[in-house]
Amino acid sequence: MERADPRVARVGLLAGVLAKTGDLVEGVGADQLSLPTPCHDYDVKTLVDHLVGWLQLFESGCHDRSYDGDPGRYKCGADPAAEFRAAAAGLVAGWERYGFDREVAVTGSRKLPAETVFNMTLMEYVTHGWDLAVATGRPVPFTEEEVTETLARAEATLPPQYRGENMPFGEIVTVDEKAPAVDRLVAFLGREPKFSPSSR
Repeated sequence: MERADPRVARVGLLAGVLAKTGDLVEGVGADQLSLPTPCHDYDVKTLVDHLVGWLQLFESGCHDRSYDGDPGRYKCGADPAAEFRAAAAGLVAGWERYGFDREVAVTGSRKLPAETVFNMTLMEYVTHGWDLAVATGRPVPFTEEEVTETLARAEATLPPQYRGENMPFGEIVTVDEKAPAVDRLVAFLGREPKFSPSSR
């Protein structure tokens, strides 16, 4: 029996996650832009800008192109969903074409193993997709299988020194080991799974 190509499975996982996150971006209403999110200091509009800016950076790096500008300061135009989907399509195409046996630029000239960058991208878009869904009162669209795989990759990728005050990630939040995978993922990345605006 012919074995499935692991590259196809990995890229398919990311493509599915990005498609669902793009749907969440498209579903944001004009009256929701100022709503708080589980990301401290991010309202919905800032989070959408962040999602698109960083996706463009990941897409550039995957194609070995430099990214001009600061993704953290990116501001979307009139159609954030279209910008997101265009960058997502380019990123998926880059992984399909160039694969994982290489290093990929993240910021500036810094390069990391492709597998690490891929894992970072999954973590970014599943977790921020969750942020956007709960902030706007939408169902979290990712499957248990997608989130379980992302959690395993997060556990293999995120070192302890990136946690804590003034670090990109908070300390791990304790949840029941039998909790849904999405609760365990966001807790691992320092978020409170039972988010409410008053919990910020």
